[in-house]
Amino acid sequence: MKFQKWQGTGNDFIFVYDPEAALQLSQKEIAMLCHRRFGIGADGFIAWQLKDGVPFMKYYNSDGRESTMCGNGGRCFAAYSVYNELAVADIPFHFHAVDGPHEAYILKDAEGLYRVELKMSDVKTPEKNGEDTIIDTGSPHYVVPGDSVFLERESIAEPARAIRNSDRFRAEGINVNFVHADAEGNLHMRTYERGVEDETYSCGTGVTAAALAFYPVLKKEHVYVRTPGGNLEVRFKPSGTGFEDVWLIGPAALVFEGSL
Repeated sequence: MKFQKWQGTGNDFIFVYDPEAALQLSQKEIAMLCHRRFGIGADGFIAWQLKDGVPFMKYYNSDGRESTMCGNGGRCFAAYSVYNELAVADIPFHFHAVDGPHEAYILKDAEGLYRVELKMSDVKTPEKNGEDTIIDTGSPHYVVPGDSVFLERESIAEPARAIRNSDRFRAEGINVNFVHADAEGNLHMRTYERGVEDETYSCGTGVTAAALAFYPVLKKEHVYVRTPGGNLEVRFKPSGTGFEDVWLIGPAALVFEGSL
């Protein structure tokens, strides 16, 4: 099996080209490929497929289970498509994922790095739980506002798991984000992802969730977000039913390629 490893702000993925959906891997096999000791190592596994002639992103979490939309995975999917001559830079690229159609603009710089603007699905009005926010940006997220001191702690796993494994979310799981807004209105955040069951360097749908959840506070429709893996941007428009014209913006890069 030939593969490529891509990362977007430290969120890393194994990619395989499988246009006819012929590759049949079990949950256990995908989990092994994503294992950082016994496999290639990744936060997720993505198959590039075609459905009715349209590129389709088939996404699996590192536990081997097929999952919901992955924002950084979608950005890497677009960059992968340009790198492998399945799409053209500077021209809108359209593909589908489990949550529906997406559009991307891919820019390539002189050093061969990619900047990807990915249009996300429209988002319904979030649910408030005290100061916290529950929001679905293609994947379900729980956003907890906090201070900069909390974000500097060694691990967020324990408080995140308490939320992820609570009675309401135990069965399906939820991604947990701890977010701090600085004096300039920029966000700093860390994310615990279900399916990975640990903190990741970055989460695209989580960054999107944080920007939208903080809109009532910041009143900004273009938000800069810093994650442990790098910087991303979110651009959107509030609507009567939530948010629309939502874009996730940031870098994507090829790490290596090989065969297994």
